[in-house]
Amino acid sequence: MSLLEVSGLNAYYADSHILFDVDLRVERNEVVALLGRNGAGKSTLLWALQGSGRRDAGDVRVAGQDPAQLPAPQRRALVGLVPQTPADLLYLETVAEECRTADVESGADPGSARALLDRLVPGVDDGAHPRDLSEGQRLALVLALVLVARPRVLLLDEPTRGLDYPGKVALGRILRDLAADGTAILLATHDVEFVATTAQRAVVLAEGEVVSAGPAGTVLGETPSFAPQVQKVLGRGWLTVDQVVRSLDAAPAPGARR
Repeated sequence: MSLLEVSGLNAYYADSHILFDVDLRVERNEVVALLGRNGAGKSTLLWALQGSGRRDAGDVRVAGQDPAQLPAPQRRALVGLVPQTPADLLYLETVAEECRTADVESGADPGSARALLDRLVPGVDDGAHPRDLSEGQRLALVLALVLVARPRVLLLDEPTRGLDYPGKVALGRILRDLAADGTAILLATHDVEFVATTAQRAVVLAEGEVVSAGPAGTVLGETPSFAPQVQKVLGRGWLTVDQVVRSLDAAPAPGARR
């Protein structure tokens, strides 16, 4: 059984049908990318999976349980969501207060959230106001606050927005490590380069429906609007800069005897 299983999920807002019979699965140890244009329903889907968002029909199971049927503490331990604007989850006056409160609410040992933050971005000032942090620091803080509950499934909405290249590399490494430790990860993003380096599978959502799903390289390669820049320059079969570098390193030097 997949760690996250979704079947026949529908959601309506007023007279609008936002999600149409969405079927989705994410396995333990897997990073899955959710792709789609603005308005495709990606954020609506993530909140429905988290358990507090709108869901008018369908079934959502995380490790066999429906998050919408659980009280908040149990839900946090089952599925964590980092929203498109991480600052929306920050409401206290200092980084230290945010970390202490997360420890208490999650039943974690004192210092657990702070230790996670130091692993993600070392050296953030305990006394700093969370909204005064850089984009990358705010994202790391919210990740620490969510991860301290040790959720089985992690959902992220546009996590690379505002991050520079080193920040994206660090985030990709963190997500791959979490997946290796058994977490199932679903991330909604427009960042196809990040998908190419981080996700094993990709799902494309269009006007609330799943229109494509499969290995990330296959989905990106077959969908021109989601093709990474490397593929646009070099053609199908090329997805990442690292892939090109490895190919060049493996090629014989000019004039070398074969």
